[in-house]
Amino acid sequence: MTRLLTAAAALTTLGAGLSLGAVPAAAQDEGGDRVNQVIVYGEDPCPQSSDAEITVCARKPEEERYRIPAPLRGVDNPTSQAWTNRVEAYETVGAFGTLSCSPVGPAGQEGCTQQLINRAASERDNGSDVRFSELIAEERAKRLSTIDSEAEAQQERVEEAEEAYFARQRAQEEAEDGETPQP
Repeated sequence: MTRLLTAAAALTTLGAGLSLGAVPAAAQDEGGDRVNQVIVYGEDPCPQSSDAEITVCARKPEEERYRIPAPLRGVDNPTSQAWTNRVEAYETVGAFGTLSCSPVGPAGQEGCTQQLINRAASERDNGSDVRFSELIAEERAKRLSTIDSEAEAQQERVEEAEEAYFARQRAQEEAEDGETPQP
């Protein structure tokens, strides 16, 4: 009976952890803008952004146009593997037990999550040289920098319109009272 309760508690905890893992993905789309990510080569023009869409261009040299992307070049070659990776492989040959990501020993499966996280972090660090998130942030900052000047100009126009309205209203009230309107 206690084994059943322990298993149920573990599954509940695992389910809660998985559901919380999806929360950051929803928070990543902070601006709500549509983003068009384009890689252009040489002197090719970058497509223009529209009001509804941000276009971000990453420029690469012309000689890269028809080549295999740099992160994919030479991956098949076993000699391109770093010595540290080879040594790590020898160090983990007999690894088993807790945090080992193996079916042998107690809690061996617990290390699989850490291996997945480490692999994702290394792919991100060693990934493509184009960082679209940084380019998107720069483009948003550029758009937001113009908002202040536009808002200031709009505020001046509104204040002028209000002054003209109140002047007309005063003139009308003075005309109704029989006084001569003052400019």
